Amino acid sequence: MLYLLASCIALLIGPLFYRYFSSGSGLQKGLDGFIFVSLGGLVLIHILPELLEHGGLLAIVFVVLGLWGPTASERLFHRYSEITHNLTLSLGIGGLLLHTITDGGAMVLAQQDGNSSLLALGVILHRLPVGLAIWWLLKPQVGTRWASLVLVAMMLLTGVGYFAGEQLLSQLSLDNTVYLQAFVTGSILHVVLHQPHGQHDTDKQGQYEYQAGIGSLLGIGLLMVLLLMDSGGHEHAHHDHSTEQLTTWLMTIAPVLLLSYAAAALRFQLGLTPQDNSLARRWFQRLAGPEALVLTALLLGPWLALFQLLVVFIMSAYMAHARVEITDPHSKLPNNALRFGFAHLVDRSAPWVLLSLVLVNLIGHPSVPLSNPMLQIAVLLLVFLPMRFCNLGAAVLSIALAYSGWSPIAIILPLIAAPVLNIAQLKLMSWPQRGVLLAIIAVTLVAAIRLPMWFSLITLPEAINLAALLVLSGLFAASLLRLGPRKFLRRLMMLKPASHGHKHGHDHAHAHASVAESPHSHGHTHSHSHQSGGHSHSDANKHHH
Repeated sequence: MLYLLASCIALLIGPLFYRYFSSGSGLQKGLDGFIFVSLGGLVLIHILPELLEHGGLLAIVFVVLGLWGPTASERLFHRYSEITHNLTLSLGIGGLLLHTITDGGAMVLAQQDGNSSLLALGVILHRLPVGLAIWWLLKPQVGTRWASLVLVAMMLLTGVGYFAGEQLLSQLSLDNTVYLQAFVTGSILHVVLHQPHGQHDTDKQGQYEYQAGIGSLLGIGLLMVLLLMDSGGHEHAHHDHSTEQLTTWLMTIAPVLLLSYAAAALRFQLGLTPQDNSLARRWFQRLAGPEALVLTALLLGPWLALFQLLVVFIMSAYMAHARVEITDPHSKLPNNALRFGFAHLVDRSAPWVLLSLVLVNLIGHPSVPLSNPMLQIAVLLLVFLPMRFCNLGAAVLSIALAYSGWSPIAIILPLIAAPVLNIAQLKLMSWPQRGVLLAIIAVTLVAAIRLPMWFSLITLPEAINLAALLVLSGLFAASLLRLGPRKFLRRLMMLKPASHGHKHGHDHAHAHASVAESPHSHGHTHSHSHQSGGHSHSDANKHHH
């Protein structure tokens, strides 16, 4: 009974925090960062692996439908975009209400002999961001009364789950509702990724990104506590394995990634910069760095690194000969080599490094049948096309695929194709140029079949790996503070965001800013311009290495 009361109190803390945080724009941005990271991270690291375990690959299809369906319908039916957004919001709230019943059941399980009380504590703690998110999303749109009613309904349904018989809980188990929960999960992600009401007007110059970064770091802290409690509280073999796997990968990659950033600083110091006069050298940097070669050589072996270097030379020479311009070139560069390697480049590669690890952690899940090499290639191409992978992110993706036991051609593909094979870059090329590029990639994959197996050149003591991971975490945290979570992740998406605004009953100007957008880039004036395939924003928005 004490657990039930604590979980209800945790929900009520949300409105109290909101009342305090909404008093200033900086605090509001901090709240935005906290919810954005904690709720989004909970879905990516905790909920999606569970959905995969119970529903297989089809569960991810339903997540994608929930995530992109509303965006597609808003673009197709612009007049009804407000209705679509409200419907998505309702679906997300409905899903959270359904989930609260199982929360109540989980607290009953925690009270039984032999089960850890950490399970109940995890449920209580994860309701803090949920309560905040409910108030954050609903109060500006439907007012205090309806937001309060939803919270009351959540508390009542938690009680229903707590006192209900096992028959009701078994009917609502993940096995029976996996596809519904997958679709609702996508709807929740859609709502979280869209900018909340009224925030874009208060931060037109981005002066509150530091506060947003602080909020996101607090969200990461809460997320880590929840994951630790979850692994200590109940037995989910695949889920525990996936979290441990992510940690192991990060610890292995961290020291070599720091070495790569040092290599980038050195080549900048020696005059090899993204603004080099030679198009061939600019293409070489785009494709390999050469800092990405450090990762390949040390963690996949020198033979793969030499093969990558040879192919990158050929591709760079062809692209320069064909005079193909690079999408998203740098407009500003720091004067200091260390700042280039450990700040400028971190800002551009950190999202890709994290995305690559989380992505392989998901698609490498035992419930996803991707053992066929051709199917692996097809999945990777679908991932590459809508995104602008950087060379370091591509190298980390290849390393994670190798650790997951993927085929040699699937391991090679990101190293040579990920930084160039995207819609924005292909738009800048003619059909014959695209044909030659695809032919080079195809021949490379055929040749890669005869390459020796990958192997790691170095194995460092765990203490060094841990120290490197702490340093890397500090660099990534500093990047989050500089950019804020939305700008930090915005570079992951390639497609031009739809610019649209709604007028709601409370006169809140509402602009949808997806992960691909700046929090302050869309109001009702639409004054900014777009370059071919990318934005003409400041250097903070550039994606190219």
